[in-house]
Amino acid sequence: MKYSSQKTRLIRHRRVRAKIKGTEQRPRLAVFRSSQHIYAQIINDIQGKTLVAASDKELTKNHSNEKDTSSKKIALAKEVGKLIASKALKQNISLVALDRGGFSYHGRVKALAEGAREGGLKF
Repeated sequence: MKYSSQKTRLIRHRRVRAKIKGTEQRPRLAVFRSSQHIYAQIINDIQGKTLVAASDKELTKNHSNEKDTSSKKIALAKEVGKLIASKALKQNISLVALDRGGFSYHGRVKALAEGAREGGLKF
């Protein structure tokens, strides 16, 4: 049976979510990547609450100096990682579990994770 790429991503995501749970000591850093934007949330699954959220829509920096749209998106993803790390550190969250959302650890997802590490989060 042939699945669409979104269907296979959702299958991978469900399989990973069965194993990763965000706790109070180590909440889950969930990443969602759409075709135009990237979103990140730090979630405590036990309480069912989002503790911190960030997206590239919040950034006011203009990345128009970059010519290629893919490199622009990667740069924005890294900035989102730094933004969510700074928000998390303000709430005394430094240790998280990365949930890629079924996406491969490549491109924008990798850039967001690297930005979060540079911002001070530990995975």
